[in-house]
Amino acid sequence: MPLTREKFGAAESVLQGVILDTGLVYSRPYSEQTGNNVWFKPENMQLTGAYKIRGALYKVSLLSREQRDRGLITASAGNHAQGVGFAARHFNAKAVIVMPETTPLVKVNNTKSYGVELVLAGNIYDDAYAHAVKLAEEHNYVFVHPFNDLDIAAGQGTLASEILHQLPQTDIILVPIGGGGLAAGLATLAKILKPAVKVIGIEPAGAACMKTSLKHGQVTSLQKVETIADGVAVRTPGDIVFPYIQKYVDDIITIDDEKLVDAFLDMMERHKMIVENAGLLSVAALKYLDVKGKNVVALLSGGNMDVITISSLVQHGLRSRGRIFTFSVRLPDRPGALYRLSGIIARERGNIIELQHNQFVDINRNSDKGTELVVTLEAFGHEHKHTILTALSQEGYTVN
Repeated sequence: MPLTREKFGAAESVLQGVILDTGLVYSRPYSEQTGNNVWFKPENMQLTGAYKIRGALYKVSLLSREQRDRGLITASAGNHAQGVGFAARHFNAKAVIVMPETTPLVKVNNTKSYGVELVLAGNIYDDAYAHAVKLAEEHNYVFVHPFNDLDIAAGQGTLASEILHQLPQTDIILVPIGGGGLAAGLATLAKILKPAVKVIGIEPAGAACMKTSLKHGQVTSLQKVETIADGVAVRTPGDIVFPYIQKYVDDIITIDDEKLVDAFLDMMERHKMIVENAGLLSVAALKYLDVKGKNVVALLSGGNMDVITISSLVQHGLRSRGRIFTFSVRLPDRPGALYRLSGIIARERGNIIELQHNQFVDINRNSDKGTELVVTLEAFGHEHKHTILTALSQEGYTVN
């Protein structure tokens, strides 16, 4: 059945009272920064931590009792897995989930918590998908595709109804794209409800399979994908949803991974929200809109991140902004040398985070450069960092 207003309405009826209406969050910082009126649709706060529960619930609701008893199987980078797990438990069905071996631990553990059978296979989604298809054929499971399914797309598309109900004057909706199910459903319903609204898809530069496919006029597979946005690390978009992308998505913007790190820090510090890398695509894209004074809704598609990834992003982001940096200097091995250096740093308001003092870097301990000190500092940014390093140089230190 094609994507129609009636199909979206049926999906809304199934989801009503089960999932959360996540509302909209106005962003004053991004509004001031971009010259537009910016809202976030925080599906990172949704049940299971992502929008994927919408499509999974609707899809499983359409299956017969016999199909549910046979068992469900899917492949997922994490969020769809939890959505299917939730839906299987809700409808009392067995589920097998195949995920890439590189899936963040938080997504693996959260998926297990729904009582599913979990299988790890391959390095990216496409590898897991191939293994899931094989298992489905061997065991006669019902395959629940994460994006290349119009029932799934209809469930995901209910987001458009919520957004336009909450902000009827919406001009632009920014939506992350992986395989295309979310974008196809959301764009189709958005255009049905408000033909003038623009829907812009956002892809990572290292996994821009949809932009490549649109350029070629047909579904096209990438040779490889390389991005930190694991939720949209897809090599081949869905052929079933592709025509809807062609018809209803107005444009696609690609984002480099480095911009996602910047967006992560902004969301943490300014909005106190954890948003996973795939969900940050629409945040990073706000700075690339060539419009002013428009009402823009950026979809935060998920928030499932493990603590190790969060820690890595924070450190990488702070270093890229010059708020943490490391340098080394050579000092004489005598009393007071470290005290003198730390005094200069304190005078310039640098905050020492870590020191490594190596007295054995030179066999001549009487040398003026007999020891090496590696210092990690906290600063206010690149300008402050430069001020500190300049002060050390002016005091005679050779800083590396």
